[in-house]
Amino acid sequence: MDLTKLDIAAPRYTSYPTVPYWENNLDQESWKLKINHAGQAQEGISLYIHLPFCESLCTYCACNTRITINHTVEEGYVNSLLKEWTLYLKALGQKPRIKEIHLGGGTPTFFSPQHLERLLKTILSTAEVHERYDFSFEGHPSNTTREHLETLFHLGFKRVSFGVQDFDEQVQEAINRYQTFEEVESVISTARKIGYHSINVDLVYGLPFQTEQSVKNTLEKVIQLNPERIAFYSYAHVPWLKPGQRKYSDKDLPANTVKRHLYEMGRELFLAAKYEDVGMDHFALPGDDLLQAAKHKTLHRNFMGYTAQHTKFLIGLGASSISDSWDAFAQNIKTVEEYQKKVEEGVFPLMRGHLLSEEDLLLRTHILDLMCRYETTFSEHLKWKEHYVSIRSRLTVFFEKGWLEENGKTIVIKEQGKNYLRNIGLAFDERYWNKLPEKQVFSTTA
Repeated sequence: MDLTKLDIAAPRYTSYPTVPYWENNLDQESWKLKINHAGQAQEGISLYIHLPFCESLCTYCACNTRITINHTVEEGYVNSLLKEWTLYLKALGQKPRIKEIHLGGGTPTFFSPQHLERLLKTILSTAEVHERYDFSFEGHPSNTTREHLETLFHLGFKRVSFGVQDFDEQVQEAINRYQTFEEVESVISTARKIGYHSINVDLVYGLPFQTEQSVKNTLEKVIQLNPERIAFYSYAHVPWLKPGQRKYSDKDLPANTVKRHLYEMGRELFLAAKYEDVGMDHFALPGDDLLQAAKHKTLHRNFMGYTAQHTKFLIGLGASSISDSWDAFAQNIKTVEEYQKKVEEGVFPLMRGHLLSEEDLLLRTHILDLMCRYETTFSEHLKWKEHYVSIRSRLTVFFEKGWLEENGKTIVIKEQGKNYLRNIGLAFDERYWNKLPEKQVFSTTA
């Protein structure tokens, strides 16, 4: 595979090694030891809670979801989450200090405010809350009620992310995701009146039937709403993994050159509206915590994406959630019933895991620095020197184009190179290059 072909399949590097390269060498006892050790850190822990239920399938979505209109599933799933949390409490051996909570999905607002309140109050009653905590959740504009917003606000949530994706009716029909501009405007206005200080809007480019004009119309409407953050994601067309995407075909998608132009147009519109670039796909207004973290070089990236908070220990609760103790990864079973069964048996519902080697940790640090700070500094560490020649050769095209430069022992990504973070990260991915995938397992970078 040639990195000079910039439109290639590459990971998004929320972890290193990436999931397809995990060695599955983690068992129950070794995970308990990792939890106990990681829980000693004074910086606190992050908590991701996966709430997989949705009432309808958004065909573009590649997340782990369960489609149902049966809301009686809520109580049983909350019970399972709390039992899994109890397993972590026992393994930690001390009262955890929570710095960050994020509710993801699925659709977290599928759950009633009462069930969310019970879940979170129970968790918070067993923990301390860090003085610089950051609690956030994902909300569907069409079913996030005032009661949802008020309930979560009073539990400490001050940030909410609304999945908008696109306002064009033809696009919404194709992806089975419906919300009007008026609905989004109303829920954002309500959140601000309640006291939420950071609103994020998720948008996707590369969706079926998008055109330059339709995307421009969507972006201009979103900018009008003035959210503190905008995430502008590249659509990942992986119908072999997500059959729902077979509702449309490749011919319905913008060509890769058009898709790249959509991103560049969006970036120009955001910058003109006083948003600033924050890592890959993200833009924020001056004063937002994420942008401040980027400027102070304290931005962090994990399985929740970019975050202004830094913790080395992330606990993932729920079906398919991934936990990260910094030197080990553990992913839960994906199906809800199997997940619940394992929790009822009193064991961690692990599906797979990976114990990071010394080499993994070294490369992980470099990739994380590139993703969060646009630079990384190499040392005289023997393992790094062994890898540097091959990594440097894979970056040749970026140096030739002036998108990368070397300042002593530091590799710096220049402005144009920031559009190719995934490609640059791939050059550091020794596990990938030692075992090239036989079939496409990642989305393309265009």
